[in-house]
Amino acid sequence: MIFPIVLGIALLSMVVYAIRGPKQDADQKKKSGQLFLGAGDFLLHWFMWVVDPVTRVSVRFGLTPDFYNYVGLALGVGSGFFIANGQLEAGGWAIALCGMADILDGRIARLTGVASDFGDFIDSTFDRYVEIAACLGFLVLLSDRPWGPFLAASAMAGSLVVSYTRARGEVSGVLCTGGLMQRGERMVLSCLGCLSDGLASSLFGWPRYTVIVWILGAIGVTTLITATHRTVWIARRLKEKEREARLRAGSPAVAEAAAGRAA
Repeated sequence: MIFPIVLGIALLSMVVYAIRGPKQDADQKKKSGQLFLGAGDFLLHWFMWVVDPVTRVSVRFGLTPDFYNYVGLALGVGSGFFIANGQLEAGGWAIALCGMADILDGRIARLTGVASDFGDFIDSTFDRYVEIAACLGFLVLLSDRPWGPFLAASAMAGSLVVSYTRARGEVSGVLCTGGLMQRGERMVLSCLGCLSDGLASSLFGWPRYTVIVWILGAIGVTTLITATHRTVWIARRLKEKEREARLRAGSPAVAEAAAGRAA
């Protein structure tokens, strides 16, 4: 299995990163990026440190954000096929590479000054296709397990609602990026679940796909919590904006100014 080897290399690189003095990634800091509500920030900034050389090489060879968008889409859809066929390790690596492509497209766009509304739209739309593909793969994989399809469908529905609440809030002028189970967290858990399920089954004698079932259940519950949190938070901000607008419209200063303009 490749996973234990890669895990060992990753742990060694974390030690090197920590010894050199863990430096926060400027791009993530600017976006207020977090992993697991800040508990995984060391891992987040370490991974950005690992990805940074790939970003610079990509720019040097002229690889564009669109290139990584389409590579990410292909890998994400491919992960669904691998998972559905029971090839969990291949599916896990496809999710990991898809996540890296998703990071690279944004970093390259900002670094080269080509970030645009078009790029943001394509990126976020492709992300939804990728999540649907992976969840459908899990649904097929667990089709003969009690509650398996329900857990996969719950994870998919929760993931889409979390993304929808943010998008709808932004349309209404309220930005909400917080929450426990955002896209990054969902990808990390799905990837680790695929890569560790076989190893966990061998070590502990668990039935195959036990790890996957628990992770899908966790994603389903925590995405519901995240979506509810975002819904309440955004609704409150919209109510506040409405109250402020009514107060401004009804204030004497506003009415006097309006009368002056009419005159």
